[in-house]
Amino acid sequence: MSDDRTPITGPIPVSVEITPTAVVLDMAALRDMVVADVIEALLDPADTTLWDRLHELADTERAPQEGRLLTEELVADLGERSSSRVPLYGPRARELAERLLLLSGPRPVPSQREAGAA
Repeated sequence: MSDDRTPITGPIPVSVEITPTAVVLDMAALRDMVVADVIEALLDPADTTLWDRLHELADTERAPQEGRLLTEELVADLGERSSSRVPLYGPRARELAERLLLLSGPRPVPSQREAGAA
């Protein structure tokens, strides 16, 4: 089983890791881009709507369920303004596909004792 953690390079590096039950894509650079997009949207001086909504949500006294819809709407609106794409140029898409194919092949499922369960 390969454990090559070398990221697939590009504007957003993608690391591929294998666990006993899955292939995991680590896109920390994408996460950082999304966080930057959210901060930029909240601090946009031309449109303070999201900032105002965030403060309204924080200042509102409510039961836990009452604020859920407001939170979900804010998450959706911030999500619309955040990055969600990972561009892979030239051979990078093939490199990712080959790595995923290599790591996603059948493998034995570890017993609970092997996985650290007592």
